[in-house]
Amino acid sequence: MSKIGLFVGTTTGKTEEAAEKIKEEFGGDDVVTIHDISEASPEDFDGYQNVIIGCPTWDVGELQSDWSGFYSEELDNVKFTGKKVAYFGTGDQIGYADNFQDAMGILEEKITGLGGTTIGSWSTEGYDHEDSKAVKNGKFVGLALDDDNQADLTDERIKEWVKQLKTEFGV
Repeated sequence: MSKIGLFVGTTTGKTEEAAEKIKEEFGGDDVVTIHDISEASPEDFDGYQNVIIGCPTWDVGELQSDWSGFYSEELDNVKFTGKKVAYFGTGDQIGYADNFQDAMGILEEKITGLGGTTIGSWSTEGYDHEDSKAVKNGKFVGLALDDDNQADLTDERIKEWVKQLKTEFGV
């Protein structure tokens, strides 16, 4: 089994594409297994001590539909105690400046409450947004990606974040 379980929901494909890039940056299938959250069960998390959660912010600060269903029906049944959990999100900081990356913040708050330990915080420097539920102590709780306005920065951000996570996950 891989060392890291990456659980992702996507509607337009941008978050799934980022998940694939993250997996490759870690070294591929031997290190990271991607799970589509729309097909996942709470038991799928059991084999991992290291978890990555990927979710776009949808509409006005909401969870993407696959995550919304899992959040309301299954998330409370996942055993997060003792797990390190990193987050990444996709969103539009200009068009939705008042709730950029809110989905990442919503999931992080819930999973932390269920015993998960958050790792992988990311600087807010270089972003142009007004507010976000994903900002705590002056940093994003995870990697914030914006392919609508900063697509040229995505690959480098992923590379730097994965380098950080390798240390924090100990892989």
